[in-house]
Amino acid sequence: MHCETLSTKNTAKSAVELSEAARRRLLSVPGEPLFLADWLRPVFTHYEVPATALQRDVPFELDLCDGKAYVSLVAFTMRRMRPFRGGPMTEWLLKPVANNDFLNVRTYVRHRGESGIYFLTEWMNNRISVHLGPATFGLPYRFGHLNYQHHHEERILRGAVCENTRASNFCYQGNLTGSNFTPCPAGSLDEFLLERYTAFTSHKTSRRFFRIWHAPWKQQSLQITVNEIQLLETVWPWFADAKLIGANYSPGARDVWMGRPHRVKD
Repeated sequence: MHCETLSTKNTAKSAVELSEAARRRLLSVPGEPLFLADWLRPVFTHYEVPATALQRDVPFELDLCDGKAYVSLVAFTMRRMRPFRGGPMTEWLLKPVANNDFLNVRTYVRHRGESGIYFLTEWMNNRISVHLGPATFGLPYRFGHLNYQHHHEERILRGAVCENTRASNFCYQGNLTGSNFTPCPAGSLDEFLLERYTAFTSHKTSRRFFRIWHAPWKQQSLQITVNEIQLLETVWPWFADAKLIGANYSPGARDVWMGRPHRVKD
């Protein structure tokens, strides 16, 4: 499926070109990047959602694809978050927050011509990070119980997330459609949903953004079955009208560059 947006009406850039542009943009700011991390075995589950209802919960302009709004749930593991500079000693200092499982609930936005993602919320299983994320990066962290079994070598892909032992769950299982992992085709909906290198956040009255860089996602489509979605419907009633439209899986990206938080200028 081809995706036409404001940025693709004139030309569709390849995943490699988008990644390289993001690298240059990040390095154009002195002191960047701030952190390195490994983002491992992500499952991207995509929903088409009502744009008007979604926009009421998003303090940035939605980035639409063919007039449609999307929300993606990204289940992955982060390992070895460490300072970009400083070596083993500074890595040791960040060990308490270096490893986390995440369920990112994100949508797609634009601000001043720059496309990116906006985090609606992020469940994670590191209590220290839950307290640090909002104050530093404006990240909407919530503590949860996450159980991922992303073993594509054994063709096992499943996971479950709940906020507490009595809460409703988000549960899924998937089957890979092939054996090769390749970048998303230029101008495709997959590329629109996966190849994003700026994250916008909001916390209380402050809006922020930070940039990232990694090589283009090596991915393939995933046949996914979502068994429970009440975790999302409890937080956002409009999610009851969400339509599951597909999923992707990637072995992950290592040595991801993560930039500093910057305040959004209106």
